[in-house]
Amino acid sequence: MSSSPHSNSSPSFKIIDAPTPSWTFGQKVDATPEGREWLEGEKAGWKTIDTATEDPRKVYGLLISGIAPRPVAFVSTISEEGIHNLGPFSWFNQVSSFPPVISVSCVMRPPDLKHEKDTLRNIKATKGFTVNIISEPWIKHANVTSIDAPENVSEWAISGLTKEPSIYVKAPRVKESAFSMECELLQTVDILHPVTSEVTNTLVLGSVKYVHVRKDVLDERGNADPAKLKAVARMGGNIYARINEGYKIERHAWREHEKLIQESIGQEEA
Repeated sequence: MSSSPHSNSSPSFKIIDAPTPSWTFGQKVDATPEGREWLEGEKAGWKTIDTATEDPRKVYGLLISGIAPRPVAFVSTISEEGIHNLGPFSWFNQVSSFPPVISVSCVMRPPDLKHEKDTLRNIKATKGFTVNIISEPWIKHANVTSIDAPENVSEWAISGLTKEPSIYVKAPRVKESAFSMECELLQTVDILHPVTSEVTNTLVLGSVKYVHVRKDVLDERGNADPAKLKAVARMGGNIYARINEGYKIERHAWREHEKLIQESIGQEEA
């Protein structure tokens, strides 16, 4: 397979300088060179979309490209009959850390939006599932599970990934995933169409009961190291993102910066 001229087969995570290093409290965006360049884009004008009248497919494409990057939940479930299911979901995030709760949104099956996806049906039936974070070395294994395979064909077999027994739930976790969560169904919330009241999506809230993390991806504080985890993110269309750069920005404390902030605000208002 040929590679892109811009590809990097050996990515490494590094901390770089944060943007707009000259910014200080109260400054407008046009006070920095980067900000002025960004604001130049406004000259092209704005496009405003009324979601009530726009083609839903166009709204979908616009939202998944604008709300990015998104984390990806690789969800493993098992039906009441013992049939295993595996698939990626990019409408996913953490909701709470105490108690630990995550969310996964399941859209009704296209084209008629009349049928629940196997993942949702299995979660409702068995009350358990696992969420596995995808790392770059096996992204193609995970991506292939989104194929529209017949019901008698296992996504696990197509992917080449390995089932690992869970402790709390029936659904196995993905052994190749360096960060997996065993989840118990906490609540489902149906999202209704504003005109027809049909269920178009169902938001699944899951209580995280167990976390399995490989020791080799942890930093000295016991947290996942982005350079070692190599987690992928989702963009619009069929684009995934490599996370190989980050920067640190101070979280300011009022008591430490109050004088400077008051002076800066006073100068701006003057």
